[in-house]
Amino acid sequence: MKDYNESNRALRVAFCVYRGNPYSGGQGVYTKYLTQALADLGHSVTVFSGPPYPELDERVELVQVPSLDLFRHPDPFRVPRLSEFRTLFDLIEYVLTSTGAFSEPRVFGYRVKRLLESRIDDFDIVHDNQSLTWSLLRLHRSGLPMVTSIHHPITIDKDLEIKAAKGMKASFGAWRFYSFVGFQSKVAQRVGQILTVSEASKRDMVSAMGVNPEVVRVVPIGVDTTVFRPLDHIQRNVFQIVTTASADVTLKGLAYLIKAVKELTLLFPSVSLVIIGARRENSEVQEMVIELGLQDRVTFLGKISQLDMVEQYARASVACVPSVYEGFSLPAIEAMACAVPLVVTNGGALPEVVGRDEHAALIAQTKDFKDLAICIAKIFKDHQLALSLAHHARLRVLAKYSWKSAAIATAECYKDTIESLDGSSDLVYLATVEDLGDQDQDELRASS
Repeated sequence: MKDYNESNRALRVAFCVYRGNPYSGGQGVYTKYLTQALADLGHSVTVFSGPPYPELDERVELVQVPSLDLFRHPDPFRVPRLSEFRTLFDLIEYVLTSTGAFSEPRVFGYRVKRLLESRIDDFDIVHDNQSLTWSLLRLHRSGLPMVTSIHHPITIDKDLEIKAAKGMKASFGAWRFYSFVGFQSKVAQRVGQILTVSEASKRDMVSAMGVNPEVVRVVPIGVDTTVFRPLDHIQRNVFQIVTTASADVTLKGLAYLIKAVKELTLLFPSVSLVIIGARRENSEVQEMVIELGLQDRVTFLGKISQLDMVEQYARASVACVPSVYEGFSLPAIEAMACAVPLVVTNGGALPEVVGRDEHAALIAQTKDFKDLAICIAKIFKDHQLALSLAHHARLRVLAKYSWKSAAIATAECYKDTIESLDGSSDLVYLATVEDLGDQDQDELRASS
């Protein structure tokens, strides 16, 4: 095996992400800024990404891993033209999606494994950003070290969506969509090193996915404080709330915030809410807005640029993260970096992120819209409290959440992983085919 013992050695990293949108969803943001920070440290990074593709630093190579992109906007679940089917993987992607499954991680694994095998000598390590496929796991048989990021256990998303589904058909649809969670959990139990973003996420991953706590390392992520910053020239709109949700799903708790706004109208007749992020067709959140008569108070902005997002934070009197669960929460630290008074729930890692005793945010009970309303009202009523929360929030982000520190800790994990190998091409933590059930045996063989 090559000598990697020099602590300052520049590494060649293959960074794999099955969807890389830099402005929507934690995976894309993580990809964009972590790879840039790794390049700042002198490492060579190549990103293998499925669509939507990330916007990367000019020093970071992008290898596009094309797909049928069946979940793209504005035409999700489209029927591809016959000419789009070029490989067996395209057919598998279409069949899985047509039967209600989320196909992207699985088929991305098939495609990226072939690309990496043709460049096996170009890289020192593979960093898998939560695709968790058998295909990437099999690269270990060539002796290529791998680190996997799991931002939070997707088992929680699955349980919440199934519980929130109305009727047997919807419940089955949610179960089918999240069918990928089963094989991801089994892969997670067999990878050698896992990175996650919070102690809460680590605890939940161990209990929900059955991973070994000894292979999980906590590395908090960061925020670009030159972009997310206070804009003193913009005046705040009195009684305006802003929230950011990259996905209109039960996990994000938007329904509880909508109900809290209804409560707040009794005390603050001019209260309003701005929601940043894409909405699903026939969204229950939009239906709730109509049912509660809040059409004139709630604005759905959809996807907007980071610059526009920062301006929305500058205009708001309060930012809110009403999530039922978060493994970390980029929206929380983005709002804190912008020095806007913040209300979060105690879902998952949110108290850990904002600092329970550091006066950087007010913390409400999860799924309790009345408690959310009480916390928001406190800020509306107390100008000094609002100023104090904003000040301490910005200081906490500057001290704790930088992409440079995340990159340094990630690079140390890379080097520890590489140095832990003994040169054998058969890694001790890799499952054999005989260890797996029939379905997983087929999956593992298919990825060969």
